[in-house]
Amino acid sequence: MKAVVIFNLGGPDNLKNVRPFLFNLFYDKAILNLINPFRYLLAKLVSTRRNSTAQDIYKHLGGRSPILEETQKQADALQKSLGEDYKVFVCMRYWFPLIDSVIKQVMDSNPEEIILLPLYPQYSLATTGSFFDAWDKAMKETGCLIPLRKICCYPSNSLFNKSYMAIISQEIKNQNIPQNARYLFSAHGLPKKNIAQGDPYEEHVHFSVNEVTKGLPLIRDYVICYQSKVGPLEWLGPSTEDEILRAANDKVPIVIVPISFVSENSETLYELDYLYHTYANSLGLTQYYRIPTVQANTLFIEALASLVQNEHQQPCLAIRCQLSCNSLRAA
Repeated sequence: MKAVVIFNLGGPDNLKNVRPFLFNLFYDKAILNLINPFRYLLAKLVSTRRNSTAQDIYKHLGGRSPILEETQKQADALQKSLGEDYKVFVCMRYWFPLIDSVIKQVMDSNPEEIILLPLYPQYSLATTGSFFDAWDKAMKETGCLIPLRKICCYPSNSLFNKSYMAIISQEIKNQNIPQNARYLFSAHGLPKKNIAQGDPYEEHVHFSVNEVTKGLPLIRDYVICYQSKVGPLEWLGPSTEDEILRAANDKVPIVIVPISFVSENSETLYELDYLYHTYANSLGLTQYYRIPTVQANTLFIEALASLVQNEHQQPCLAIRCQLSCNSLRAA
């Protein structure tokens, strides 16, 4: 039996856990690259200051993040697809189930191999890279010697891109989306300095969007944009807000496609569905459509299964990621 660990960011399961969740997030060196005690103190400060605002967001979502429930559904579907030769575990980076407890469950199952599978399609040192580092540390601390395989990313996986093509095509019919609509492929943002230091995330996002739009020639007007900016640093652009404003000025309908998210979460259900929708309406842009995330879409689950079963045969096609993908395969 092989153990498959699918992992994502995580989110608070109730309002009282918002602040400790935020602390775990900002205490990560991949998020705040400071030496201690400065990182600890700043993480405490930021999580305290952002607690009230973040609580208001989760109140809008019923008092908790839906991401664990969403991920469990994906895990169940993947387990069914893979069969009894594999056992699928769910792990989160910043809230329960955390790495320390999951790795013990994995070791207790005595697998012949552990396979780490990100629910981040596009690789970044701040997401997948951070999880890999934390998992490696936990393996050393527990003395785990089980062979480990890391799946880096899948922006070039045809089934992943086809899953988005299928959902977009279906939603065009379901929502009666106008032909002149502009598609805003909105991805989670990242500071530009990360890209300058070699992070392949931006290239991966572009690769995914290019593949999806190439397969859907009906999408003639589209742009890649970035959301969820935090802090004073310069982030990747254009921002989703700026593109909403431009669409309002051009008087064209917009379709938001959350290309870097595979699960519904606060950034889709609150930021896209409420915050940006309200902003668009305030600009007089009333034709606002949003494509759902892939969630447990059959093609997406098939993509994950294909990565687990054939990862060595599916190298990443993104040029800047070749070195990191090859090194991960050798790990």
